[in-house]
Amino acid sequence: MKYIKPLLLAAAALAASGTTQAQELHFIMCGGEIRPADQRAADEFVAENPGVTVNIDAVPWGTCQDKSLTLAAAGDPPSLSYMGSRTLKQLSKNNLIVPVTLSEEERAIYQPGVLATVSDGGQLWGYPHAFSTKALYMNCGLIKEAGKSCDAPQTWDDLYNLAKAVNDNTEAAGIGLAGKDFDNTMHQFLNYLYSNGGKVLDSESGDVLLDSPETLETLKFYGKLAEVAQEGPTAWERDELKNLFNDGAIAMYINGPWGRGQHNEDIDQITVPIPAGPSGEQGTILITDSIAVFKGSGHEELAAKLAKKLASGASQYDLDESWGLTPILQYEKAGVEKPYYVGDSFWEVYTAGISKGGPEPLVTDFKSLQSVFTNMIQGILLDDDTAENLVSIAAEELAEIK
Repeated sequence: MKYIKPLLLAAAALAASGTTQAQELHFIMCGGEIRPADQRAADEFVAENPGVTVNIDAVPWGTCQDKSLTLAAAGDPPSLSYMGSRTLKQLSKNNLIVPVTLSEEERAIYQPGVLATVSDGGQLWGYPHAFSTKALYMNCGLIKEAGKSCDAPQTWDDLYNLAKAVNDNTEAAGIGLAGKDFDNTMHQFLNYLYSNGGKVLDSESGDVLLDSPETLETLKFYGKLAEVAQEGPTAWERDELKNLFNDGAIAMYINGPWGRGQHNEDIDQITVPIPAGPSGEQGTILITDSIAVFKGSGHEELAAKLAKKLASGASQYDLDESWGLTPILQYEKAGVEKPYYVGDSFWEVYTAGISKGGPEPLVTDFKSLQSVFTNMIQGILLDDDTAENLVSIAAEELAEIK
C-alpha cells in the first residue's frame, strides 16, 4: 500500500483527541455493497474516535437516492450518504446538506474538472469519492473480419465508416447505442457532445447552453449512428451493451474502465479515446459519485470528518486502485511514488480526456434532467421530430429545472 503525504491531504489528521461522546453515524451507501476500502476506512475512523460507531446501510442504486432524500425531508436525515453528485444541487437548494470546505492545497490535487461536478453557486456540496471517464472499446476480431484495420478512429466520420463496414460485412452491428429511459443514456450522449465542443450549462452563470450548433451536430450524428447500431437502441442502456459486446453482436461501444474486467477474455479488444466531433476534440463526460453530509443529524462536524477521511488520502487511493476507477486525485502530486495509472497505456486513455471533459449537469431535479435528455435522444432515434425541434424543446425544458 502506497501512502500519501499527510501535509497535502487532511485525512491523516482526523483522529479526535481525548474521548469522544458516544455517537452513532448513519451512513447510507448507494450501490448495495460496501467496498472493502470503505470498510477499512470506517473501521479506522471508529478506532480513532472512541465512543463513535458507524452504521453503514448499503442500499441498491434504484432506491438509495430516494431513501436519502425522503429521510432528510422527513426530518430524520442520515449523517452522510454516498450518492450520485447529480443530486447535490437539489439537496443544497432544499437546505438539506452542509457545504464542503477544502483548502486551496486540497483543491489543487484533484484531477481537472472533478470539483466542477460537485460545485454550484461557487460552493462545493459533496466530497467526490468515485470518478469515471469514458472511452471506446473496440472488438478487433470483428473489425478485421469486416476488412478494416483495428485502429482508433480519430473523427466521427472515421467512427461511422468503421461501424458501417462492420455492419455491412459481418453478422454484428457496428456500434452499440444507449437509448433506454435510464440515466446513462444521457451520459452516453454527453460523451459525444463534449467531444464536439458542446456545453449544457454555463459553469459560472448556470445559463442553459444546450440549444447550440454543437448540440444539433451531436444529435444528428447520434441519429446517423443508429443506422449502424444494434436493433432497437431505445431498449438498451449502457451496461446492457456490455452483454452485446461479449456476445460479438456489436463491434464498439463506450464504457468506463471497469468494462475491461467485464469482457470475455477471448475478445481481441483495444480501448481508445472517444473520437472528436467536427466542432471539438476528443473528450469525455466527467462523472462523480460523492459523499454528502446532511443537516439535522446533530453531529454534522463528526460526519464531515468521516466523509473527508473516506474521500482523501490513503483511503481514497485504496478505493480508486482496488475498484479500478479513473483516479480522482493527482496522486503523483500527493506523494505516491508510482500511482497505478502512470505509465499504463490503458489508463492513459482514461486520464488523457480529463482536462477536456465536461461535468454531469447539476440541476434542481435530476430525474427531470434525465427525462429531458431521454426524450431528445429517443426522439431522434425513433425519428419522431426534427433534430432542430428536439434540441430547442430540450433546452426550453432544461431552463425550467436548472
